[in-house]
Amino acid sequence: MRIKQTFLRLAAALLLAHLAMAARAAELPAAFTDALRQAGIPLDHVAVVVQPLDAATALVSHNADAAMNPASVMKLVTSYAALHQLGPRFSWPTEVWADGPVRDGVLEGDLIVKGYGDPSLTLERVWLLQRELRAHGIRHIRGNLLLDTSHFELPPLDPGAFDGEPLALYNAAPGALVANFNATTLRLKPEGDSLQIVPEIALPGVTMRAEVVLTSAAGCNGWKETVTPAIPDPTRRELVLSGQYPRGCGEQALSLNLFEPAATFDFIFRGLWAESGGTLAGQTLPGMAPASPPLLRVESPPLTDALTSLNKYSNNLMTRNLFLTLGAARFGPPATLDKGHRAVRATLDAQGIATDKLVLENGAGLSRIERISARSLSQLLQAAYASPLFSEFESALPIVAIDGTLKRRFNGSPLVGNAHLKTGTLRDVSALAGYVYSARGRRIAFVMLVNHEHAKRALDAQQQLLEWVWHDLPAAVAPQP
Repeated sequence: MRIKQTFLRLAAALLLAHLAMAARAAELPAAFTDALRQAGIPLDHVAVVVQPLDAATALVSHNADAAMNPASVMKLVTSYAALHQLGPRFSWPTEVWADGPVRDGVLEGDLIVKGYGDPSLTLERVWLLQRELRAHGIRHIRGNLLLDTSHFELPPLDPGAFDGEPLALYNAAPGALVANFNATTLRLKPEGDSLQIVPEIALPGVTMRAEVVLTSAAGCNGWKETVTPAIPDPTRRELVLSGQYPRGCGEQALSLNLFEPAATFDFIFRGLWAESGGTLAGQTLPGMAPASPPLLRVESPPLTDALTSLNKYSNNLMTRNLFLTLGAARFGPPATLDKGHRAVRATLDAQGIATDKLVLENGAGLSRIERISARSLSQLLQAAYASPLFSEFESALPIVAIDGTLKRRFNGSPLVGNAHLKTGTLRDVSALAGYVYSARGRRIAFVMLVNHEHAKRALDAQQQLLEWVWHDLPAAVAPQP
């Protein structure tokens, strides 16, 4: 009898769970659920919240409290925290000291550079920094180049740990002193029967070898997939390119994450300095900035510019540096990952955004362990909309079929130009979150997270749901008074 009662209770519980799932699924449009079914993605691996911003309750809430991997949609969390904690005008400094007298254009001592995590120190901005040095009378440096990276305190990071692609730019490690997004750009040039590798910035001490077969294949699309870069021996600075390269491609650029940030900064600084006729006689060494005021201090563009770059183009390094900056700004330097975690969580808690399902690793979504619920993301989108900084937050997001990571998505759809959405893609993850402007002129917060081995097949389902939100959103959803 007890066994029978237990079985009946279990059957009843399963039936209730099934009915509850069916009730939730009934809220979803048929075209959307059909697309998921065709993609082989079960509904319990999908979370959706559709919230009209003029209504008191969500139109659709499915699996809203499930802890899901959002991939790069996590950048919304870091961006929101940064706007509220740092403010839109925040900028990162880079400071320079001359440790010695300057006579007749010669610095008789060391040049010291301290970084504070500026993620937008491009080649052009390094060149401008050097131009200011020359304006201070420095043309030649007889001492060493000392790099102070003490503003960040990070454990050893393996750039290949995430997916075995250590040379991919999206795996570039964060750093207090990062130049050009840690990218080393190589020009590939077919000459005769071989492929020549020419770095854009001189790389003294680095050997480059091409073991590439030149082919007569028509077209040039996909050439990067046929060329494989590798550093066979981590103890040696030797890059080997193997594979095939279509001769018809002509000259192409290949940007790689070859070195740790301080080494890349060194190559770029020395290369640009030499190009302008300067000399630097000494070595590049770790150093500490003096307590005296710097010779010069250059500021990055404002935070709003950084948010546009990191969201529209999903720049992981910029987001990771911003995440660390939040920790240092709130709890004092040096910046650590733990301080970044606590700073983001504190901001969300203060704004009433649920953090019970939040798991942070680097704030960029380049992670297998980061988690958040669709409900929390929807709350964040609603809080951002109610904020005086909403314009800055929304304008940083890709516009459907117009720019950023959505430039080639949903073309020919009525969504074109009518949604600002952050994308997120990893193996087994496909995510979208942001704002849709409906045909009825309403603004809708939209969150859709897919965690499943077939997540890459979710694109049609995403479009079906987005178009339903834009097109067929029931007018009966009551707006708030």
